[in-house]
Amino acid sequence: MPHTENSIVSLLSTPAAKPRLLVVDDQPINIQVMHQIFAADCQVFMSTSAAQALQFCRTTPPDLVLLDIVMPDMDGFEVCTRLKADPATRDIPVIFVTAHTEADQETRGLELGAVDFISKPVVPAVVRARVKTQLTLKFQSDVLRKLVFLDGLTGVFNRRYFDQQLAIEVARSARAQSPLALIMLDVDFFKRFNDHYGHQAGDDCLRTVAQTLKACLRRPADLVARYGGEEFACILPDTAFSDAMALARELEQAVRQQAMAHADSSVADVVTISLGVAGQNGQNPCKAAELLALADAQLYQAKHAGRAQACGSELTCPT
Repeated sequence: MPHTENSIVSLLSTPAAKPRLLVVDDQPINIQVMHQIFAADCQVFMSTSAAQALQFCRTTPPDLVLLDIVMPDMDGFEVCTRLKADPATRDIPVIFVTAHTEADQETRGLELGAVDFISKPVVPAVVRARVKTQLTLKFQSDVLRKLVFLDGLTGVFNRRYFDQQLAIEVARSARAQSPLALIMLDVDFFKRFNDHYGHQAGDDCLRTVAQTLKACLRRPADLVARYGGEEFACILPDTAFSDAMALARELEQAVRQQAMAHADSSVADVVTISLGVAGQNGQNPCKAAELLALADAQLYQAKHAGRAQACGSELTCPT
């Protein structure tokens, strides 16, 4: 089965981890009720304030939000509005759970982008069924979105998805003041490889490199994408520069250990990669373009220094 078909099958498989459910209500007793209903089937997270809920959704997006309307600091309608206005959170489904059952309230909630409206006091079987339906729809939507963003040759994410996610992760890093790292890499002397072994072998080489990189990224938030041609990129949220450099060296070794013969390489008798690493500590966040430019410059430095190695630098930005 081709790698792309394998990727599709993997996406369509039932997710191994439990769905992440965020319950937002200023009354702890209501949160406890929801926790009892969903604890067996979901990872249940709780928030008693709107501000806390918004921060949680930006930093660790849940699969679904159960949202009360009446809260002291900000009502549920405003929370929903803000979630839908932010590219990083707009695809999170929101279900309003409220004692207010007026038709105009329900209409307003649905117009703001909520997917359902549940009345208090909740009936466990009903709320469980409705949440299950929305989680299933969310999973299916996620699959379709990811299929649009897959590279047809290698089965990893494509340039379009990379550009979108880099912008999101840079913004998230700035809000959370958390570190972020980026690795740019390409296959050494790939044109020579194609000329010597043929384009079919070249395609097989790129698939093997892509899957090797993907296997080395063990955290769910880490991402590998085909940037273009024989060039790939890895986005590493919440990753210090030193850790990104260690991973880059691991990636270089992992590709080398695939032992793909490369008779026309000037650095080894097997396929190798050169890598450029850029990091930022999150304290003085910078733009996505600046991080990308630094990683690209470091990739150039790795090539200039002899290829088959990683070079890196941490970005310093003005306060």
